[in-house]
Amino acid sequence: MHRSRLSTVVIDCQTADLDRAAEFWAKALNRPASKPQDPADQNYRELQTPPGEIVVAVQEVQHPSRVHIDIETDNLDAEVARLERLGARRIAFVKRWWVMEAPTGQRFCVVRPQRADFAKGANEWS
Repeated sequence: MHRSRLSTVVIDCQTADLDRAAEFWAKALNRPASKPQDPADQNYRELQTPPGEIVVAVQEVQHPSRVHIDIETDNLDAEVARLERLGARRIAFVKRWWVMEAPTGQRFCVVRPQRADFAKGANEWS
């Protein structure tokens, strides 16, 4: 058995000024933006959302701008395999997560738990 749930909406921005991009989204959504503590994650800004609300992140990317979702799970291999059985395919393993592609072409990521309340409201799969 493993669990998973929708975790994050990631706003991918092809930009040379991530802080300016994050400022736009922070003002548009009325959510302050903050820089992550981890030096390896400096291409992200997280918008502060109320507890229990889906996380919104702004990410600097090299590909065209778009929006994607992250699915958090307590068993990366099992969740990726489940999604493959539904028709998704693996694109690349990056740092500590999988970039996947839905049968209809949308890219999304499968990540380790991101929120402290992960288990609350997560789907259980056998």
